[in-house]
Amino acid sequence: MKLAVIGAGPAGLALALLAAERLADHQVAEIHLFDTRPLDRDVSGDARTLALNLGSIRLLQRLSAWRPEVAQAIQTVHVSQAPPAPVAGEVWIRAADLGTPQLGAVLPYGALVAPLQQRWLALAARAPQRLFTRFATPVNAIRSDAGGVELDSGEAHLAERFDLAVVAEGGVFAEQERKAIASDYHQNAWVGSVRLAAPGLKGLAIERFTRNGPLALLPLPDDAQGARAALVWCLPQAEDDIATLTDAQRLVVIQQQLPAVAGTLTGISALKCFPLGLNAETRLLQGRTLRIGNAAQTLHPVAGQGLNLGLRDAQALVDALREWAEAATAAGQDLDAVLARVDWQRAPDRWPMIAATDFLARSFAWRLPGLPALRGLALAGLQLATPLKTAVARRMMFGG
Repeated sequence: MKLAVIGAGPAGLALALLAAERLADHQVAEIHLFDTRPLDRDVSGDARTLALNLGSIRLLQRLSAWRPEVAQAIQTVHVSQAPPAPVAGEVWIRAADLGTPQLGAVLPYGALVAPLQQRWLALAARAPQRLFTRFATPVNAIRSDAGGVELDSGEAHLAERFDLAVVAEGGVFAEQERKAIASDYHQNAWVGSVRLAAPGLKGLAIERFTRNGPLALLPLPDDAQGARAALVWCLPQAEDDIATLTDAQRLVVIQQQLPAVAGTLTGISALKCFPLGLNAETRLLQGRTLRIGNAAQTLHPVAGQGLNLGLRDAQALVDALREWAEAATAAGQDLDAVLARVDWQRAPDRWPMIAATDFLARSFAWRLPGLPALRGLALAGLQLATPLKTAVARRMMFGG
């Protein structure tokens, strides 16, 4: 079998590593990892913030690509609703109550991608006849036919044939071609970081439902200047005047909307703005091309689950390919049937998350008089219903 992985971001690298390690003794003869960026481009300094759940951390640990010293563990999550609301409502989820060391972690994009890439390059150096690093090589087109795919790649538009192509190039909503299910939320996400008065959040992640949209603070490791947190601030585009505010004004507005447990904000970084929307395929599989991560489903960041879904997509595919390789030697199992099974097996994990984030994103555009009270009652009820809260927390940590 000849496998093409298109995109060397976190999901693509994780898939390539899993396939290289778990399929080494089976029928996957070649793995080609494509990316448009040159290999000598240093990604380690990319400061974009990623939130990983516990299941993703354990996967990265198995890949020998987890660096806990550059990540901030999340031990507690606090979800609440900002006033004015008839019922405030709040939910506390604590790792200690669930018997786990942490709920997840926060780290910069570069601190995740760099070790994954280093691990891949080390494996490729040991097996150059099987593992191929195809950086600075754009894939211009993918054509599926019976029994495989043909990739048009590189500046010379070289046509190559593979048994399976996995697309892991996601990108952000505004830059994507629209998929089967697409919805523009007409919302912006402003992302950056804030400084906090000591002691900072120390393992506490905050999700605050405001009148205009969710506002999240994710704990980051302290640096030389003290405590800090990643900021994700979602607003409707029609009411978004953040670009016109000074840093001092932005701090005041954010502080007013945060719960007291967040402490005092003392500074704010430059913020970047990203339009938000839902862009998802109804199926992961089209012929012999399978999509994972943001290439399959780009979600609203309200739950912070996009990358975690992508990593589970990768793991499910490699598990199925391993089972297929082992069975094929004895009984001749059809690869297309195996891939189709991966597609529908991922549905119970994908669709509840897609539906939940879509509902929450849309609900902030509804200005119904009783909606804040209902949201507050739902949060208060979830806090009291311990078994349900535990089930929700475990799904957020490990998927469905």
